[in-house]
Amino acid sequence: MSNQKKIMLLGGIHYLLPVIKAAHEQGYYVITADYLPDNIAHQYSDEYCNVNIVDKEAVLRAAQERGIDGIISFGVDPGVVAAAYVQEKMGLPQMGPYESVRILQNKDLFRKFLKDNNFNVPAAKSYTTKEAALSDTEWMNFPMIVKPTDSAGSKGVTRIDNIEEYDAALDYAFDKSISGTVIVEEFVDKVGCSSDTDSFLLNGELKFVSFNAQHFDENAANPYTPAAYSWPSTFIEHEEYLKNELQRLLTLLNMQTSVFNIETRVASNGKPYIMECTPRGGGNRLCEMLRYATGVDLITAQVRAAVGDTVEGIEQKPYDGHWAEIILHADKAGIFSGLEIDSTIPATVIEKDLWIKDGDKVNAFHGANDAIGTLVLNCNSQEHLLNLIQNQKEWLHIKTQFF
Repeated sequence: MSNQKKIMLLGGIHYLLPVIKAAHEQGYYVITADYLPDNIAHQYSDEYCNVNIVDKEAVLRAAQERGIDGIISFGVDPGVVAAAYVQEKMGLPQMGPYESVRILQNKDLFRKFLKDNNFNVPAAKSYTTKEAALSDTEWMNFPMIVKPTDSAGSKGVTRIDNIEEYDAALDYAFDKSISGTVIVEEFVDKVGCSSDTDSFLLNGELKFVSFNAQHFDENAANPYTPAAYSWPSTFIEHEEYLKNELQRLLTLLNMQTSVFNIETRVASNGKPYIMECTPRGGGNRLCEMLRYATGVDLITAQVRAAVGDTVEGIEQKPYDGHWAEIILHADKAGIFSGLEIDSTIPATVIEKDLWIKDGDKVNAFHGANDAIGTLVLNCNSQEHLLNLIQNQKEWLHIKTQFF
């Protein structure tokens, strides 16, 4: 037992289950940590630690007491900064310098860094009070995006098309901000679909880079929460430029080894933009999807890197066919009563992962936490795949008894 390496995973959400499984397969002792003891991941770890994962000093104390060998916040955005802090303070394997991680995790600092280093970046300003935001509007060119600087899962995000919508959008963003800071930025009107998927940096070099197509449900309670993903992307001709810019960004920040969740898009002005780049696995099972599509196992690579073991098998590989992940969700709050899939669709259902059962309460789709499961599809043509995503109501029926 004394020679068994200990890895601490911050968070307890469903998306951590494959990470726990991978760590156990490597022979590691897994500690999951957050302040919600009923979270599902704690049922599968070897030890649960009750700690607020945004309190970096509390996480450091918990990590030191347990003598951990590595720490990550996979798929759990609020814990990434604390994980980097603990890595640095304890001399553990690092994703990169703590200050660099702070920049990547804070939307305001990130936008400033991009601007200072001549990356394509939308005009943006941050505010710590609603009054300051409301008194500084002359620079705004609608539409605009209003969001917290430090939230994930599309919580607190609003697009506004006129000044009348600004007040309510600020209330929503401040309510969802941990630090009490909101960023207001130009809306980057995209061509095709934006990309939100995972890549892997090994010893400072991007060894595996992926781009996909992110899809939204315009009828959802929050139309800015991703409702589906498909591979490959809709802007293949811009991928090499974006890969080079991502490498330049991560080199400037002296980042080292980690999986990265990266959001990019190509704007209607023809410019490609890096919208987000955070050193963690993405939510919504993105690493698992990439394992299906390419055979590259980013999850095992990440847990091995976290405890200082050699990382193998990270190389650029093509997608094996056309893939989609459907984020199952309800249109309105109610009681779940079943899921039906038309068996005649021109795709293979590779996996159906339902997280609830008949009679369970479901919420309207405000964010990633309101998802009720996922559906993995493989298709021979991108045309068929995109048609299935765009016309889900015709073949996918989530039965709900509304309140």
